[in-house]
Amino acid sequence: MESYTMIGFSVFLGAIFVGGAILISKMLAFRSPAGQRKVQPYECSEDPIGGARIRFKVAFYIFALLFLLFDIESLFLFPCMKIFKAVVTQQAGNISLSVLFTELFVFVFILFFGLVYAWRKGVLTWE
Repeated sequence: MESYTMIGFSVFLGAIFVGGAILISKMLAFRSPAGQRKVQPYECSEDPIGGARIRFKVAFYIFALLFLLFDIESLFLFPCMKIFKAVVTQQAGNISLSVLFTELFVFVFILFFGLVYAWRKGVLTWE
């Protein structure tokens, strides 16, 4: 029964914390004397043209996803190179140099193949 008391107390404390943060945010929020002008989508003194519900080409999203994919995979190359250096200088355990080199080659080959595939599909052309 004590565990339920602690869970209830934790939920109560969390609710107080979240509610207090929302209440303080509402009390300290900036209220614009400009009225409805400040709640428009663009606040750089330009009137919006057209509606906000326009269609975007899927190619923009694919381009962004490809950027994230290659960005994250290129970040994985840094720890791979650190391990590769440790293996070359014989500071790592029982990892074979040929196995590590093969794994790195497969990793870079998959990256390269993905880039070539995206390029041939025309995803990287910006219109």
